[in-house]
Amino acid sequence: MSGARFVLSAFGDEIGDDLAHQIALLAGESVHAIELRGAWGKNVLDLDDDEVRHARALLDAAGCAVSAIGSPIGKSALDLPRAFELERLERAARLAAAFGITAVRIFSFYVGGDPAARRDEVLTRLRLLAERAQALGLTLLHENEKEIYGDTAVRCHDIVSTIDSPALRAAFDPANFVQCGVRPMTEAWPLLAPYVAHVHIKDAVLADGTVRPAGEGDGEIAALLAALDARGYRGYLVLEPHLQLAGPAGGFSGEAGMRRAAAALRGLLAPYRVVPAAAGLHG
Repeated sequence: MSGARFVLSAFGDEIGDDLAHQIALLAGESVHAIELRGAWGKNVLDLDDDEVRHARALLDAAGCAVSAIGSPIGKSALDLPRAFELERLERAARLAAAFGITAVRIFSFYVGGDPAARRDEVLTRLRLLAERAQALGLTLLHENEKEIYGDTAVRCHDIVSTIDSPALRAAFDPANFVQCGVRPMTEAWPLLAPYVAHVHIKDAVLADGTVRPAGEGDGEIAALLAALDARGYRGYLVLEPHLQLAGPAGGFSGEAGMRRAAAALRGLLAPYRVVPAAAGLHG
């Protein structure tokens, strides 16, 4: 019997702008949760109260959970006031409450030069966010991504180990590590495994950074699933395929791309236990 309990989710805005369409297509792929990053052409933090209520109604009617608020918090420059991201965290907290979850995806700031020279300011800002998140009952999920402080495995470990807060965990993205020249399982996983609470599924090729469906690149995703299983991971595997477009604000795969990505992941998951989506995995 598999030790893990995997729950499938996806960034629905990679399919298109309309949330109802996102939900319906994912349901057809047996994916019954969404990482809520965008709907109706707007970033999740920009949804007004009526749109939030409408989104909740659509999700509830379809039996679709929200795996995390896919916020852009931390995708900002260090010359902005510290209050900028703290204010966005307050908005993310209200959204999380509206969708009955506690998980919020974040980043670790564009450093624009030598990361070591900006380390203290990055960690100060992330510590403030983690302290506020803990007070709000949230779990922040730091996603490794190129060009931010936490792009390499070593700096991701620096973040989570130095701040050492239960309100700050790692969202492990194999393709993003590959695009930074890091081998996910041989270099990143040994450092980050104790902190991983969330997993994004996309793959990439070391030679040129191009993105591929799971299992078709150098992201070592089969090995990642085996390692998660060995640890008894109970949480989300979130499809973020980026098969047509990848940019700082997100990615796009289209309908066919998302179906292709879901099929690739299902193939790798054959030996494992996949359970229905359920809110509260990070609560």
